[in-house]
Amino acid sequence: MNVRKILTVAEVLHTEDQPQRTCIGCRKQAPRSELLRLVAEGSGSTAVLVDERRRMAGRGAWLHPSEACLALAVKRRAFGRALNGATGSTAVERRIMAGKQDAGPLQVPQQMPVADAAKTVQPESGSEN
Repeated sequence: MNVRKILTVAEVLHTEDQPQRTCIGCRKQAPRSELLRLVAEGSGSTAVLVDERRRMAGRGAWLHPSEACLALAVKRRAFGRALNGATGSTAVERRIMAGKQDAGPLQVPQQMPVADAAKTVQPESGSEN
């Protein structure tokens, strides 16, 4: 008698093997969802681009979105080896710095003065009907 166990969606996501990639900075393996995919710009350029959607053509390299891994990758000259001579990492640096600023301390919104809260919103022109 074969008995099948019914799994919930959460159990399936945790039990399935997720694709593992190696960071070119720290050389540690991590799930693909935790890393940035990098590609060479192509057409004779040496620029490295961040592939946000993970769909760009060409060979890809993977990097943790941290300053430490970026510094290690630059120090080890990993971009040139992983992406066939591509060395310009300014787009990657901008993306990591932008992610760092987004993850900064939460800004607590200031409370709106009572007089401003009581104002009514005027309709846009043409929508008075």
